[in-house]
Amino acid sequence: MNRSAPSAVEISRAVRRGRMSARRSVEDALARIAAIDPDVNAFTVVRRRAALREAEQIDRAGAAHAGPLAGVPVAVKEEYDVAGEVTTLGGRGNTAPADADCAVVQRLRAAGAVIVGRTNMSEFGQFPATQSALHGACLNPWDPSRSPGGSSGGSAVAVATGMVPVAMGSDGGGSLRIPASACGVVGLKPARGRVSSAPLDEHWLGLAGFGAITRGARDMALVMDVISGNTAGDRWRTAPPTRPFAESAEGGTGALRVLAASNPVMPGAGVAAPVGAAMRDFAQRLRALGHDVRGARVAWPTPTAAFLALYFAGVRREAAQVAHPERLEPRTRVSVRIGAALPTPVVRAARRRAQRIRAGVEAAFRSADLLLLPTMIGVPGGAHDLRGKGWAAAMLASTPVVSNTAIFNVSGHPAMSVHAGFSPEGLPIGAQLVARTGREDLLLAVAGQLEDDGGLCPPWPGC
Repeated sequence: MNRSAPSAVEISRAVRRGRMSARRSVEDALARIAAIDPDVNAFTVVRRRAALREAEQIDRAGAAHAGPLAGVPVAVKEEYDVAGEVTTLGGRGNTAPADADCAVVQRLRAAGAVIVGRTNMSEFGQFPATQSALHGACLNPWDPSRSPGGSSGGSAVAVATGMVPVAMGSDGGGSLRIPASACGVVGLKPARGRVSSAPLDEHWLGLAGFGAITRGARDMALVMDVISGNTAGDRWRTAPPTRPFAESAEGGTGALRVLAASNPVMPGAGVAAPVGAAMRDFAQRLRALGHDVRGARVAWPTPTAAFLALYFAGVRREAAQVAHPERLEPRTRVSVRIGAALPTPVVRAARRRAQRIRAGVEAAFRSADLLLLPTMIGVPGGAHDLRGKGWAAAMLASTPVVSNTAIFNVSGHPAMSVHAGFSPEGLPIGAQLVARTGREDLLLAVAGQLEDDGGLCPPWPGC
């Protein structure tokens, strides 16, 4: 990361107090994007003129605009509707600009954020990598031969390199947490129903949800306070927090019971030795902060059948919403055909099974406040590993990557990846913390403690 790149908290405070103009904040971000992005391909669109114009509007409002994200440059993944921009979903299925902002973008703008660009993703976010036929591969700044994970890899790289302090993504099987782990930043998948999916009533039949990637807990809490909440058409809802998330990140928490899972979610999967070592070191950090961390085997419910049924049905539903489904990538069209072949009773049964899986995960919290396990069981693969692979090979390669994350998309629990260490190759390793349904405040409180204890995210070596 460029150490001169300020945090969202610092920018918004400076703009609200008149020490920095929103235009200057956006100009600085655009300069960083111009200097860094050609080497990593995180951005698909840079809204230079529009972003500067919107920043000037904030400056003209002066003290009348005291939004919590005043002047903060924010990037959004290619599946966010931004009025006047094509929502490509990482592919060629859409060609017409969106008529209106999605609910999350509306809230970001109402809080004073400036959308500076759109970020790279795999088509429909199907795979835990960031490469598509339309936009090419996004590269991991720690090692450009490696993948940044996905599908929100463009957003993770934009934050890791300091191009923006906040980037929005989505998570349907680990798509926020996996790239956060691979890039050494913070990625939070909120509880199902915490953040509106409008204009959709639900995304991927409840598997997927919108969220953010940041470098620190306080930036994450600031964004979560802005984007949380429901609209009338939302299928899923979560009760509002008892206090602002920003207070949770600042106030810390008492000693928590943390169950460090000694077994991965997928039976028979092996955790790479460097990942296991990083988890042990991370657990020791939590103990040093006063938390009671105990290792144990977890009786994970098996999420595979429910996940796959909802995943394929969700991809089919998404394909029905694009203008030109015939232009989708061959792998995507295979997923659409599988989704179309699923009988309605099978999808309904998967929804019921998801509720049982939620109860199974919730049972682990009888003796713990948080669960701890690796975000990824290994290190990121090559940046171009999915290129040329057919549907079956791509799915096979993706399975171990999502093996520790997809279960919480099925269950709907909030889960967060934070930096835990490095592999021998110098690649970041992420620790995944999971809380009870609706308890993002605990995740942010612990992340705030870790931040105060010496930082959450390492500086990108290219700074």
